[in-house]
Amino acid sequence: MEFTFRTVGIIRSCFKEKFGIPRQPGLAPDARATLELLPPYNCAEALRGLEDFSHLWLLFVFHACPDNQQRTTVRPPRLGGNQRLGVFATRGTHRPNPIGLSVVELVGIDQKNGQWLLELKGADLLDGTPVLDIKPYLPYADSLPEARGGFADNAPPPSLRVEFSAEALACCRELEADRPGLRTLIEQILQYDPRPAYRKNQEIPRVYGLRLFDRDVRWQAGAGWAKVIEIVPAGPG
Repeated sequence: MEFTFRTVGIIRSCFKEKFGIPRQPGLAPDARATLELLPPYNCAEALRGLEDFSHLWLLFVFHACPDNQQRTTVRPPRLGGNQRLGVFATRGTHRPNPIGLSVVELVGIDQKNGQWLLELKGADLLDGTPVLDIKPYLPYADSLPEARGGFADNAPPPSLRVEFSAEALACCRELEADRPGLRTLIEQILQYDPRPAYRKNQEIPRVYGLRLFDRDVRWQAGAGWAKVIEIVPAGPG
């Protein structure tokens, strides 16, 4: 049986590429996003009562993962990328259907030039992500402290100490006039070490790039540390 799903909105977020996106929602609480609603849901009626909820569930499409190969096992990054688990025991992007689920904080509902917007925090969503549905988060039903979390029973501890060069720090201060909390956001992302597992044990540090908003954040990492070298205007692509 096949179904056709309607896109109810599009995410506009600080994450312009997949690399560096937190692997779960809430790990970077200062990661902001806006959900732009599409007709016929771009109206006040569809949002009536939503302001009473602090958090939302978003069902979305992994639209930037073109790999349609059917996989029954995957390698979770949390396990170092060298141990296979069944696809249904993970929350990775390689799914039977490319559907994701995230809980985000709702910080505001706004309307600009006829466009209804949901302002979100703690998002782990790529810019341009299509959203299929929005559901209110219900603490009594959705928060189960006694539940077991398998290999991810607790949030991962930060693994890198994040530092900034004098140049990068000055750039953060300048950009924060329009991007409040930029330095904190970078720290929240890098402290969990977004590098692929096979890169984390390399002895010679290399430079990585992370695209946030319209900037490229360039950084190095070694054993227990990451250092932001510079923040420059993003190039094409």
